[in-house]
Amino acid sequence: MYAIVRIAGQQYKLTPSLKLFVPLMEQKPGSKVVFEDVLLFDDGKSVKVGNPIVQGMKIEAEVLEHVKDDKVVVFKKKRRKQYQVKRGHRQQYTQIEVKKFS
Repeated sequence: MYAIVRIAGQQYKLTPSLKLFVPLMEQKPGSKVVFEDVLLFDDGKSVKVGNPIVQGMKIEAEVLEHVKDDKVVVFKKKRRKQYQVKRGHRQQYTQIEVKKFS
């Protein structure tokens, strides 16, 4: 059993009890979140394809924690011009665990 879901403009393949990282969400750790943009649902017997979403299908998940990715260093330089800039970036993610399909 799996479902293809749109979360923050990206598509994810979800299965029950799956833990994954998604772009930062505003919910606090321990809270529940419901995804209603289900694009495809497969229960092992039949496949339901949405047009664009499957009506009445919801995925419930729990927010586990908010984390930051490793630092990415952005370094710009123009030789012989005394120009160099070093900046870093850490992308923020939310870890969720899929609880049930309904």
